[in-house]
Amino acid sequence: MKDSSSGNGALQGLKVVDLTRVLAGPLCTQILSDQGADVVKVEPPSGDETRRLGPPFDSAGSAAYFAALNRGKRSISLDLSKPQAQEVLHRLLSDADVLVENFLPGTMERWGLGYEQTLAARYPRLIYCSITGFGRDGPLGGLPGYDAVLQALCGLMSVNGDPASGATRIGIPVVDHLTGYVALSGILMALHARTREGVGQRIEAALFDTALSLLLPQASNWFSSGEAPSLLGSAHPNIAPYEKFKARDGELFLGIVNDGQFRRFCGLVGLDDLAADERFTSNAGRLTHRAVLKQAIESTTADLACGPLCESLMRAGVPAGVVSSVPQAMAHPHATHREMLVRRGDYTGVRSPMRLSGTPGTPGNAPPALAQDTSEILKGLGFSSEEMLHLSRSGAAPTPRCSS
Repeated sequence: MKDSSSGNGALQGLKVVDLTRVLAGPLCTQILSDQGADVVKVEPPSGDETRRLGPPFDSAGSAAYFAALNRGKRSISLDLSKPQAQEVLHRLLSDADVLVENFLPGTMERWGLGYEQTLAARYPRLIYCSITGFGRDGPLGGLPGYDAVLQALCGLMSVNGDPASGATRIGIPVVDHLTGYVALSGILMALHARTREGVGQRIEAALFDTALSLLLPQASNWFSSGEAPSLLGSAHPNIAPYEKFKARDGELFLGIVNDGQFRRFCGLVGLDDLAADERFTSNAGRLTHRAVLKQAIESTTADLACGPLCESLMRAGVPAGVVSSVPQAMAHPHATHREMLVRRGDYTGVRSPMRLSGTPGTPGNAPPALAQDTSEILKGLGFSSEEMLHLSRSGAAPTPRCSS
């Protein structure tokens, strides 16, 4: 069963069948698990492909990528093209609250497991969440979608980078990440609606929709001005100074969003004449004269130590931060204070960001080896030893392998 340490989570008692792989779906279900849900991860016989997206790999042979997204789950492997495996899935669904899948549209229907086709009538309280690239219909409906492709297609790359670099992929799979949270939000909304209506429903989370929704404020700027957003590097299209600046020993980011912050900044770094310059007394003026403003600020910050400067600015109410590496960010004392790292033996992961005071939840055990919980899950579903052996030999529910 699920680690009892999660017994204080808001979702304790919720049962989730997770048919997803790669990022958006597994991230969604990992958060559900962190909040107390019992998540059964159903993998194909070859396993979730992120198990192989390395190096680096862990001691069990799974990629670090997989470990980042599958904490606290139980794993079983099913070949859902086989009727025997489908029977296992139906037993899993008999008392499940949520099913999450991210197959290409039509896959579940091809197996006779479509929501409208079969599952809605058989399991009327089931929340069915489908995560896809483009949705089921429309000009791109049913086609595969990947984070970087959506970043390119939906305009995100066109506003990331600078003229020298050209359009650039954002360095994290931001579309996948947010789609996982879209799916999570939809599931929680549907669960709330079920308490009122008594029935489940289908939820769709499409990477395409998510990617377009990220174009804030760029899309709104274009709607209003008719001018296509351009590459600004680390700068903001609507605010200045709101970008990266050189310091003596690194770089810092200034996030100044109002005139008061700008005046305080200028006073702290000895640029009072800049604050009095009529070109810079309003945000509109600072935007118009962005290049001159940056040069003037860097003439001072380039001689100052980055860390102490950011500390003094933040204490004075001027948002600023050192441009940190990933190791520096994870080692920051505030990350330690916020308990953002989860450690379980050899496993280290990043904590889910939501905090609930009454039902805080506890991150579960280290991610499972492929099919490691097969015997426990099948026994819990009422399969006999003979039936379990038949499922294994037929390939419908393969037994665990020595390595992933």
